[in-house]
Amino acid sequence: MSDPALFPGASTVIDSALFRDAFGTPAMREVFADRRFVARCVEVEVALARAEARCGVIPADAAQAIAREARAERIDFDLLRTQTDIVGYPILPLVHQLVAICGDAGRWLHWGATTQDIMDCATVLQLRDAFDLVDADLRELRRILADLARRHRDTPMAGRTHLQQALPVTFGAKVAVWLAMFDRHQQRLAELRPRVQVVQFGGAAGTLASLGARGFEVQQALADELGLGVPATTWHVARDGFAESVNLLALITGSLGKIALDVMIMASTEFGELAEPFVKGRGASSTMPQKRNPISSELMLAAAKAVRQHAGLMLDAMVQDFERATGPWHAEWIALPESFVLTAGALHQARFALGGLVVDAARMRHNLGLSRGLIVAEAVMMGLAPAIGRQAAHDLVYDACRTVDAQGGTLADALAALPEVARHFDRAAIERLTDPANYLGLAPQMVDRALARSAQT
Repeated sequence: MSDPALFPGASTVIDSALFRDAFGTPAMREVFADRRFVARCVEVEVALARAEARCGVIPADAAQAIAREARAERIDFDLLRTQTDIVGYPILPLVHQLVAICGDAGRWLHWGATTQDIMDCATVLQLRDAFDLVDADLRELRRILADLARRHRDTPMAGRTHLQQALPVTFGAKVAVWLAMFDRHQQRLAELRPRVQVVQFGGAAGTLASLGARGFEVQQALADELGLGVPATTWHVARDGFAESVNLLALITGSLGKIALDVMIMASTEFGELAEPFVKGRGASSTMPQKRNPISSELMLAAAKAVRQHAGLMLDAMVQDFERATGPWHAEWIALPESFVLTAGALHQARFALGGLVVDAARMRHNLGLSRGLIVAEAVMMGLAPAIGRQAAHDLVYDACRTVDAQGGTLADALAALPEVARHFDRAAIERLTDPANYLGLAPQMVDRALARSAQT
């Protein structure tokens, strides 16, 4: 019998004992854990007391007592859970407990604040920690991609458009495209943080009326205590910062989904160009012993789809009524933590899959030859054009391609049989023209440029 303690009453992949490490990471789950959130709320209440004491709004000894006595580990979480279910928010029951814990000083607790001030500040502190984790994962993933692009700068493969072979590229160039996406995401994250990491302190209707002329002073002091910026206005109902955060995660996981789709297709039996790292049993089938399914890519793609839905939910939650919303705020409680956990999980899967990605350069070259030279028909046309004119070269190569389609053989064979071609090119020259590795354009140089720019990000 399995120990029932290993399977707590979890009902989602975020906290499931079975799936949580496939769709998330322990570090990101810890950032958004209940106890961590309550601890952040207590931290904000203590910071507010200190700020107000600095501004002469409450007695200094009261702030000292609050800072000394108000600790998250002293909270009765069973009572807090029960009362939160009744009230609808955790702050009022939390303040009740803190007031009792702090004794006489407790009467100065939560002075001039409202529930959303405390919860929003606590959430911002969570997001700051979460951004740190995402930032570190992005940097590591970019390092992996840069190394992969550098190693395969000149590895030729078929470039594909509309799932058909189009022109030769290099695998390094493909990876450089991936890398550039995450360079931009790293920049977006850096640009976003100052907009999001700001204090929330406005009081009941966002006007700081209860603090009179000292409202801005206390707001600045609270921001200083928490290491946050000061916004131009209260943002109780201006939720663009949080919506931007989740939409950035949707961009990040969307890029991961694009990579995952490429890897899954290229890992299919018919392609055989890539494979995720081998770990015994990973991706195994219960009925087909030969299977090696691209599990990490599948998880990345699933996360991309889920975070995209949460991005839409956050945009919907921006539509809030008047000075305090009647419900959209609550939707954030669903979307924010789940989006960050899913993104962390997807980044973890990407680091694993791409960090040990198996690249079969020989199979790429084999697949590049499947069209028997037709993939470089454009190269042949441009090679012939100076001698016979572009349109004549186009028509001649078009006919040669149809010959290959109808009769087999290679494009080089069909061209060599044409007197118009043989008049200008010997067989060796024709072979060079029809070698896909000789028609890579600036793909290798694009890798160099991408790596140079990435190093500056």
